[in-house]
Amino acid sequence: MKLKKNIQLGKIKLLVFYCLIVLTKNIFASERVNEGNFIELKILDKISSKNYKVNIKIGEEKIFKNISIKPLKCKNSEFDDNPEIIAYLQVKDLKNIENNEVFVFNGWTFSSSPSINTFDHPVYDLWLTKCIS
Repeated sequence: MKLKKNIQLGKIKLLVFYCLIVLTKNIFASERVNEGNFIELKILDKISSKNYKVNIKIGEEKIFKNISIKPLKCKNSEFDDNPEIIAYLQVKDLKNIENNEVFVFNGWTFSSSPSINTFDHPVYDLWLTKCIS
C-alpha cells in the first residue's frame, strides 16, 4: 500500500517538475522576434561619397550598380532598450567576371555592430538599417 502511494507521489512530483520547466521556458523565451518581408540598406559609394537607401524584398535579387544583393532572411528582435536587427545577405561583384569567388559577402550582418562580420568591398559599404514587415 505504501509503495503505491510513493509511486503516485513520484508521478505527481514529476508532472509538477515538467510543468515548471515548461512555464519557465515560456517566461524566459518571451523575446519577440519579427521576421520581415523587406530589408532596408544604406549603401555608400566610396568613390562618389554618395549615400543610397535601398529596399529589397526578402528572397529577391537587386542589382545596384556593379553589385548584386540578395537578402535571404531578416529578423528584428525587440529588446527593451535597443532593438537588434540582423539579416542574412549574399552579395556578388558583377564587375569581376574572372574571379573564382562566387560571393563577395555571404553571411549574417548586424545593425548594431557591422564590424562583427564585415562586408569588404573596394567601392561600396553596406549598412543594415531596417527589417520591414
